[in-house]
Amino acid sequence: MSEQPHYHGHRERLRQRLLKDPGQLADYELLELILAQAIPRRDTKPLAKELLATFGTIRGVFMARADELQKIKGFGPGLATFWVLLKEFRARFSEAPVKERVVFSSPSIVAEVAMARLGENSTEEMWMALVDTKNRLISWERVAKGTVGQAPLYPREVLAAALKHEAAGIILVHNHPGGDPNPSRQDVELTERIARAAHDLGVRLLDHVIVCEDDYYSFQSEDRI
Repeated sequence: MSEQPHYHGHRERLRQRLLKDPGQLADYELLELILAQAIPRRDTKPLAKELLATFGTIRGVFMARADELQKIKGFGPGLATFWVLLKEFRARFSEAPVKERVVFSSPSIVAEVAMARLGENSTEEMWMALVDTKNRLISWERVAKGTVGQAPLYPREVLAAALKHEAAGIILVHNHPGGDPNPSRQDVELTERIARAAHDLGVRLLDHVIVCEDDYYSFQSEDRI
């Protein structure tokens, strides 16, 4: 019978400690167990420590982009896929309680949904909420994704989706990875263009909400729509 790798016993002890009292595990130990779910045949302790040394905290590791993570030796494409899966699961978990309210009755509710999905993103994304005449959510979908500071969007993409879903109103949402939710000149111009185009088709642009990790800007609240 071949001997088990040296880390098997250590990993089993970690699992037992996790089940008994998760809060007592060190950050690298928790990360070690998470990594082991994707690469069970490797000792994940060195990689866990390297990730924390590079990105500073568990939050830093979790927020890192796939291309940044894959610069770390041992963090291959398979693990990068697993990481994207973890982030998407967390985003949907965070969105669910707020989206179940159904009615987007204020900018703060829109911002809460947006922060759950986009607040910690390191790249810019544009989403939109399509609502009926009573601001009840019909559809919540991404319409553009870009690099840091840029998410290209064309009005026809937004309007085509609004017409497809027979929406009465559109709420644009995007994030500013830099931490400042105030609109850029391009944000203002885009908002004005979409508002005009939507009006011509009998659809209202109700708001454009820009979020960062813990703050947001609403064009509606600032009387700019």
